Amino acid sequence: MAVKQQYGFYFDSARCIQCKSCEVACKQWKGIKAGTIKLRRVEEVITGVFPNVTRRFFSIACQHCVQAPCIAVCPTKAILKRQDGIVIVVKDKCSGCRVCLEACPFSAPQFGEDGLMQKCDMCLDRIENGKIPMCAATCPTQALRWGTLEELSEFAIKKAAKNLVHKQEPK
Repeated sequence: MAVKQQYGFYFDSARCIQCKSCEVACKQWKGIKAGTIKLRRVEEVITGVFPNVTRRFFSIACQHCVQAPCIAVCPTKAILKRQDGIVIVVKDKCSGCRVCLEACPFSAPQFGEDGLMQKCDMCLDRIENGKIPMCAATCPTQALRWGTLEELSEFAIKKAAKNLVHKQEPK
């Protein structure tokens, strides 16, 4: 199937403060019980040696890959890519085999109490009503953005150009 546009997320780790608003908003919007699966998670990466330690945070979920490896390996064809590029799971077809988890470089597939795969669907119910996914809507620092890959690419280019200009300005 030809994708006419591809939606995606842009994440700026320099802006993330590990507030986990994206995690909480996702769980509440989807009605996921606390202490169970996370369709979006914030991970901390620590580098360096004391006293030169750096902490960075990363908001991770399904990336709705252009060439999604989970689709290729699913033996029951339960994972599909919509025309807007959003990767979805057809629950009635999922066997819970977990092959998709092994194929995903982001460890995005989650398995709930029913043993079936669940993952971020970019809040399809919100998108279909002209709203953005709840995780991006609630990010207080705008570290997490959502849009078409074209829009996100333009944003990233402008941000990189702005950062380059600021680095070259005399102090």
